[in-house]
Amino acid sequence: MRRPRLLTAVAGLALVLTSAPAAPAAAPERAAPERPAVVGKRVLGTSAQDRDIVAWHLGEPDRPGVPTVVLISTMHGDEPATRHILTALRDGPPVVGVDLWIVPTYNPDGLAAGTRRSARGVDLNRNYPYKWADLDGRYESGPKAASEPETKAMMGFLADVRPDYLLSFHQPLHGVDTDTKRPRFARKVARHLGLPRKTFDCGGVCHGTMTGWFNHRFKGAALTVEYAAKPSRRRLRTVVPDQVLSIFGAYRGHLDWAQR
Repeated sequence: MRRPRLLTAVAGLALVLTSAPAAPAAAPERAAPERPAVVGKRVLGTSAQDRDIVAWHLGEPDRPGVPTVVLISTMHGDEPATRHILTALRDGPPVVGVDLWIVPTYNPDGLAAGTRRSARGVDLNRNYPYKWADLDGRYESGPKAASEPETKAMMGFLADVRPDYLLSFHQPLHGVDTDTKRPRFARKVARHLGLPRKTFDCGGVCHGTMTGWFNHRFKGAALTVEYAAKPSRRRLRTVVPDQVLSIFGAYRGHLDWAQR
């Protein structure tokens, strides 16, 4: 006698469930309270060993007239010090006056192994399509141009963001490259960072470099910045981040000011 009522109740419940509105989509990732400078985060891709390559978005992306800037470090895994400049910006107060993307660790596999090259034995700064050449040894350029997952991830990211300026931080040559399509910009970078200007000829001809590819492909200006083999970590964390921002007329400010 009770079974029809049970079936009716089940049918009613099914009707309620199927007619209920769908759950709202997950909200976009917001900056954690301990990282007030971060306004966004993007995983560009994964390395050969499946480690994420992460870009952090800082500054004022919606403010008209500010330059878009990309800062990249640790393209070579045995050049880890300069990533402290970028992580200090990420973990510090909000950035004002620039639309800023930072990639502290471009070669996570090389960093984990303490080696210049990627997990597949490729120098990522010789793997780009512009003037690519088949190189072996320390500067192994890969089986072909843009063959590596890290290279493809970065190329896609830069093609999407199209920054006005790109700084690629390296070690240990201690200087700012003069071989750029905007010499005035190179002089400004050297002056603000207190580094000498030098010509980095890659031991001959620079084949397949990221900055060479970017300068050939895009309107913006890319530049290599080299620090010494063992720079002061404290200076990289406390002094250099503000020097870098000053190049672009930007600075680190209070949260209420940055969100005006």
